[in-house]
Amino acid sequence: MTLEAMLSRVARALHTAQVPYMLTGSVASSAHGKPRSTRDIDIVIAPTSEQLHDLIRQFPNSEYYADEQQAFQALASRSQFNVIDIATGWKVDFIIAKASEYARSAMSRRKQLEIEGNVMWVVSAEDIILSKMEWAKRSGGSDRQIVDAADVVRSQGTTLDKAYIEHWAKQLGLQQEWRQVLETSK
Repeated sequence: MTLEAMLSRVARALHTAQVPYMLTGSVASSAHGKPRSTRDIDIVIAPTSEQLHDLIRQFPNSEYYADEQQAFQALASRSQFNVIDIATGWKVDFIIAKASEYARSAMSRRKQLEIEGNVMWVVSAEDIILSKMEWAKRSGGSDRQIVDAADVVRSQGTTLDKAYIEHWAKQLGLQQEWRQVLETSK
């Protein structure tokens, strides 16, 4: 199964279950910046319990590993769970949206973009940069995350809302990572 086919399958499941979502991670940063290969798909979701139940039902056990109990534990703890295509190994990380002001802002700024032939809700360029900086900080300074964020800065050029990034970088304690991203993007 190709990335295009897997995204199509996931988009259909999300739309059928009516789950608010946004594509994030490497697929989203590739859409906003420099493409790179990946074998997993990261999606932030904001489901109700009923929507989550409907979403999991879209992935039959005969074709996918999808643990409903794990999904509901993730919903309760606002963490994540995954769905794996048994035949191909494609993994989808479903990340439950946090209940923070920043998370609400990011979800409200998502954009509809065509990704691999599928129209999907995708995290904004500014918010993928902030997300990459958060991951860099959590992992002790991951160069891969900083480089991905810098690629988005370069690709977006003057359309990037740097004031928005600077505001949230300050609020989230990511000023050092933002300086690294800017330096790397030169």
